[in-house]
Amino acid sequence: MSEQENLWLRQVAENPGHSQWYIKRFADMAARGVDLHGEARMIDAMVPRGSRILDAGCGTGRVGGRLAELGHEVVGVDIDPELIAAARRDHPGATWIVGDLSSTEMTERSDVVVCAGNVMTFVAPSTRRAILRRFHGSVRSDGRVVVGFGAGRGYEFDDFRADAAAAGLREDLLLSTWDLRPFTPEADFLVAVLSPAN
Repeated sequence: MSEQENLWLRQVAENPGHSQWYIKRFADMAARGVDLHGEARMIDAMVPRGSRILDAGCGTGRVGGRLAELGHEVVGVDIDPELIAAARRDHPGATWIVGDLSSTEMTERSDVVVCAGNVMTFVAPSTRRAILRRFHGSVRSDGRVVVGFGAGRGYEFDDFRADAAAAGLREDLLLSTWDLRPFTPEADFLVAVLSPAN
């Protein structure tokens, strides 16, 4: 992958059915009763009811849709129009926008920006810091940015932490799961709770 290439868009270009496969995958999991709301539970616990939440890289609206059901004001942004169409269909209680996280302007600041689902490993590497700076600019001064992704996906945890610091985000809490297990050097997943440092 080049520094300028979005991995998700590359997958869609190579396999035009990829987005529909992804949509069906999560629909099938929901039909089997798989718990798909761990991220939303954590975010919901962090803010009062009715908070404004930006779901960055929202996909089909799985996280943001649940947060909207719980009474939050949710805006979701994703680069894939097929995923946004699914989010609009399945979760009409939120606002869903087709957009690139590195360039989409948010007109109103949020209480929380949540970026789940390995989104940061799909974006073009050259845009990672710009996206984190945009998260910084999209959250209120007392708000938080929560980013989660797995190891072995081309974005080392230490590199992410350095990028977040360079974007003006300080680490409040590092976890290894969305159910609040502590982060350790051996962890294969990172959930970083960040806040604006300035």
